Amino acid sequence: MADGKPLLHKMEIVEIALDQHGPMPERRVALIDKNRDLYLATVRTFATTHKVVKLAVMIQTMAWNDDTNMLAALQDGHFTVWYYPNAAFVDQALLSKTFLEKDSSEFGKNPLILSFLGCHVTMRRVDGSLVSTSISPYPSILHGYVANARWEEAIRLCRFVKETALWASLAGMAAYARELATAEIAYAAVDEVDKVNYIQYIKEQPSKEARNAEMALFAGSAQDAEGIMLQGGLTFRAIMMHINLYNWDRALELALKYKTHVDTVLGFRQRYLVKFNKTETNKRFQQYADGVEIDWAKIEAKIAMEEEKERDGRKR
Repeated sequence: MADGKPLLHKMEIVEIALDQHGPMPERRVALIDKNRDLYLATVRTFATTHKVVKLAVMIQTMAWNDDTNMLAALQDGHFTVWYYPNAAFVDQALLSKTFLEKDSSEFGKNPLILSFLGCHVTMRRVDGSLVSTSISPYPSILHGYVANARWEEAIRLCRFVKETALWASLAGMAAYARELATAEIAYAAVDEVDKVNYIQYIKEQPSKEARNAEMALFAGSAQDAEGIMLQGGLTFRAIMMHINLYNWDRALELALKYKTHVDTVLGFRQRYLVKFNKTETNKRFQQYADGVEIDWAKIEAKIAMEEEKERDGRKR
């Protein structure tokens, strides 16, 4: 692979295909294993392993579009096209809203997808004859607008077409590109109220690093969010993220490594145990509990100071 790290899969792979559009860090590879499960994986990664997500089961054949990163497949009697399969790495809840599905009986038994060119998909039947089908041109147009950062045109297109699949695809594309204004409009159009509220919260964050980190967290990647925060000097925010996610060991590890907010971590851990009527069983927390004073007045003052520091950073 492009980063020199092997892509590992637990089952034998019977078919593999690389998408055809975009810069290398954003490329995706689709694979079908011997169980006929379809997976999507990143080509480049800065983590120890590639991100891999399952898209579907009982897949017979697949093909990427030649000009955009749409993916077509034949699945258990259905012809399926994912308009934006990368949504799997942005917001998996969108996947169920971003594809076209129709009956495939007209294509015969066990056809093979030969090509997916523009809006047309060509298949070969078992008897060798060719058959084709077409999809709406609007998803391809949407991809073109987004590739050129023409977000206003993308919104106008979705408003004109009035299809949930198109709005959901735009929501995923905008979230991936961190185009928050467009993402807010698109998520509202597919009635994802909680996502709209969270995007509004992200827009209020005081720094670009904080907004990027929150978007990574929005996409379900706490590891990426932590990396962005630490690189941007937002150590306290990284610690608080792990506290809020109940990743207590990592929160304490960061506090000890950067020699800051150890009492904050221990204090919130103590509150957590009291709330759920538990006793401390974690040996690392037991080790530091006796030697660190928990003074909530000091903790809250430090938290206020950290928040003020972030706000001052925005003003500068």
